[in-house]
Amino acid sequence: MTMSKRILAEKRSLIVPLALAILVNIGVYAFAVHPLGVRSATAAERASAAAASLRAAERDYASARDLVEGKSRADKELATFYGEVVPPDEPAARRLTYTPVVEIARKANVKFLARSTEDDMKQAKKTGLGRLHTRISFQCDYESFRKFMYELESAPEFVIIDDVTLAQTDPAKPLALTIEMSTYYRAGNNGT
Repeated sequence: MTMSKRILAEKRSLIVPLALAILVNIGVYAFAVHPLGVRSATAAERASAAAASLRAAERDYASARDLVEGKSRADKELATFYGEVVPPDEPAARRLTYTPVVEIARKANVKFLARSTEDDMKQAKKTGLGRLHTRISFQCDYESFRKFMYELESAPEFVIIDDVTLAQTDPAKPLALTIEMSTYYRAGNNGT
């Protein structure tokens, strides 16, 4: 008998249970431990993907919240602009481009000569805002002109200075100043 057969025959009572234990361990590993390890790795990957999705969703939520807050703030500012800054109608817009401007000119020692206005109603039907374009002519010296322009640009009235023309045909005569300005006003439902 060879030595391995002899050892097998003598120690059979120990080797058979040991071999069965090894086979059971291999079976448990193959059918229980390994699949759980694979499932655990897959669960970790899913958890990592879920965490990344959560971060992306939180960023999207914060962006949407900021957009809603920005829109709300813009709506409030627009309501303030329409309610407090823009004249309510065309006569108020005419007063805005005449009375304060002439008063500023008087204080700056600028002589009022003439005024003409033109109402642009093309936009009113589309935007709900009418545009009043005004052209005012003055006479003054240069220092008065500078003071007048500073005061006009600093005034709280909602006017847009479109063009300023300053001319002097004769050095002995005062400067000729022409200002073109616009203001907008809330147009009625019929565009007026």
